[in-house]
Amino acid sequence: MNFADSEIVASILTKADYEVTKDISDADYILINTCAIRDNAEQRIRKRLHELKALQRQRQWVKIGILGCMAERLQKQLMEEEDNVSFIVGPDAYRKLPEMLQNINGDEKLAETLLSTTETYADIEPVRYDSNGITAYISIMRGCQNYCAYCVVPYTRGRERSRDPQTIVNEARELFEKGYREVTLLGQNVNSYRWQCDGGEVEFPLLMARVAEVSPLLRVRFATSHPKDLSDDLLQVMAQYDNICKCIHLPVQSGSERMLKLMNRHYTPEWYLNRIEAIRKYLPECSITTDVIAGFCTETEEDHQDTLEMFRKVRYDYAYMFKFSMRPNTYAAKHLSDDVPDVVKTRRLEEIIALQGQIALENNQKEIDRTYEVLIEGVSHRSEQQLFGRNSQNKVIVFDRGELQPGQYTTVRVTRCTSATLIGEVVDNK
Repeated sequence: MNFADSEIVASILTKADYEVTKDISDADYILINTCAIRDNAEQRIRKRLHELKALQRQRQWVKIGILGCMAERLQKQLMEEEDNVSFIVGPDAYRKLPEMLQNINGDEKLAETLLSTTETYADIEPVRYDSNGITAYISIMRGCQNYCAYCVVPYTRGRERSRDPQTIVNEARELFEKGYREVTLLGQNVNSYRWQCDGGEVEFPLLMARVAEVSPLLRVRFATSHPKDLSDDLLQVMAQYDNICKCIHLPVQSGSERMLKLMNRHYTPEWYLNRIEAIRKYLPECSITTDVIAGFCTETEEDHQDTLEMFRKVRYDYAYMFKFSMRPNTYAAKHLSDDVPDVVKTRRLEEIIALQGQIALENNQKEIDRTYEVLIEGVSHRSEQQLFGRNSQNKVIVFDRGELQPGQYTTVRVTRCTSATLIGEVVDNK
């Protein structure tokens, strides 16, 4: 989401006659787009601000701005504690950036962090300033109103609002015509996408179908799904279109029913496993990835074992795994106690990581001798003689370069693997 927001900011400023530079030493304005979901993300921003003071001593006219969720959450603290920050802009106020940059004088600090109930930036064509020219993100909605106990997003990005589906389809078509071959539709909970129009209501399954129909050569992905809203209708649409990628990110957060209720996740382990069963029914080759939190408030060893058991049952292909980090102003911060010792959180997280690593390796070993259509994304980091791409299941496959180029589709047979990567050989060049 932050990357997509940065492309919107780049578009707004480019239209106001500013230029994006990849060399920070050439910049007159440095904009740092931030995340507030975890404390370590905010601490990295604080460290980065300290590092930039050396640059500002050399180029005293340089102004630094904080954008996004951290700006929304910590406006007052940033103003008072970070003396080298000149402007602060929340995620719904990016259109005001050109005016703010013009009005910054001396040591004055400016801020605009009011949340909107309508802003979607639907009319702004993002600048793909750091793109590989092959894959791109399309933001289809903003905000969230699930109010998970641990999450700060509803307070930093406001309530859900969806974007006009025609603007989404148009953006996908324009990207395809420019040579892009994959788009990812983004939202905090894409399953709750909904747009009212004269012809009726467009929900997420219909939106996916419309984007897929732009071209059979355009791959379509999405992130992220909330388990409580993952419908059979969406799974049926995914099965209907070959170019809708067979990969679903379905955050579980915990395998414990007690924890899920305390987290305000609105589903039980039984419901979650029912959704996994539905995925396997309609999309047998679908890969499934997840998010999980170790050591949420009051988590017991039994709760932790329930999470490990969930991993054994689902057998995720990949997982984002984190220790619980208490975020201010959330329900957990106001009503619960962060009472699991850090040493226990660390040990539980390490156990989840070890189990997932074993499962991922076993899953990938089953891929050996299978063939996949791969969209080539670039040159391997380890060798210029190799390329890498991803299959429909979002698994990275590395193979010899030959005469192939990024942006092409090719067919690759998997010959070996690690827990994170498949290695293969080209068997057909389309």
